[in-house]
Amino acid sequence: MKKAVFFDIDGTLMDCLNGITDITPRVKKAIRAVQAKGNYVFIATGRPYAFLNEATCNFGFDGFVLTNGSYVKVKEKCIYKESINKDFIKELVYNVEQHNIQYILQGETYSYIKDEYKKLHSFYDSYSISKKYLQGNYNIEEIDTYKIEMSCYDKQGIDYCLSLGRNSDYEIYSTEGDHFDLYSKTNSKASGILKVLDFLNIPLENSYAFGDGKNDIEMLSTVGCGIAMGNADDYVKSYARRVTDTVQNDGVALEIEKFIL
Repeated sequence: MKKAVFFDIDGTLMDCLNGITDITPRVKKAIRAVQAKGNYVFIATGRPYAFLNEATCNFGFDGFVLTNGSYVKVKEKCIYKESINKDFIKELVYNVEQHNIQYILQGETYSYIKDEYKKLHSFYDSYSISKKYLQGNYNIEEIDTYKIEMSCYDKQGIDYCLSLGRNSDYEIYSTEGDHFDLYSKTNSKASGILKVLDFLNIPLENSYAFGDGKNDIEMLSTVGCGIAMGNADDYVKSYARRVTDTVQNDGVALEIEKFIL
C-alpha cells in the first residue's frame, strides 16, 4: 500500500531566517527515495503559491496543500478550493486601512500587496520570497482571497487584529508579535491532507506529516504518524507521535531514513 508524506516548509524543510533557504541535499535525497518506492510527497503549508520559491516548485512534489488547506492540488489538478467571502474581505480591508495596518491578499497563483507597504515587503524579503507573483495593482472585486496576512505598526493595530479572533468563522494566528495570519476555520492543513488522502485512496494510517509550528498541530495529530521537528517547542511536540532532529541537522532526512523507508 502506498504512503503519503506531507512537509511543512518554514522550520521544517527550510529555516530562511537562519540561512537555510532551500531544501538541503540530504533531505532532497531522502524525499526522492520515498517517491522512488512509489509513494507520494506533498508540501503542506500556510504559504500561498506566490511564496513558494522556484526550487520548491520545481522539485517534483506530487502536490501542494496551500494557504492552510484552502487550496489543494494533486499534480496539476486542483481538487479543492474555498476562498474567503468577498464582502468580508472588503470590510476587513477598509478596517485595517483605518488602523494603518499593512496587508496582503493571498490568491491562487498571485498574491496582492500595495507597492507602498515597505514594512511588509521587507518582512517577505527576509524570507527570500520572490516578487514574481506579487501584484501591486489589482481590483479587489476581481480577485479571490484564500488567506490574509497583516503587519501592524502600533498597539491599536495589534489589538484590532487580535479582536478578529472573536469572529466564529475565522482564525487569527500570530506568527510574530505584530504579524498576523487570518484564514477560514473551515480549512486547515489537516483538512487539506484528508482531501488528498481521499482523492488518492490512501488510508490514514499510511500518512505522515512533518512540522514545527502551532499551525502544524492539527495535521500532526490527524495523520497516521505526526513527526515534530527538533526545533519545535515542547507544546507542539506533545501532539506528535515522534520527534526528529532540527532543520540544521537534517531532521527530515533522519526520520525518513530510519523510520518511513
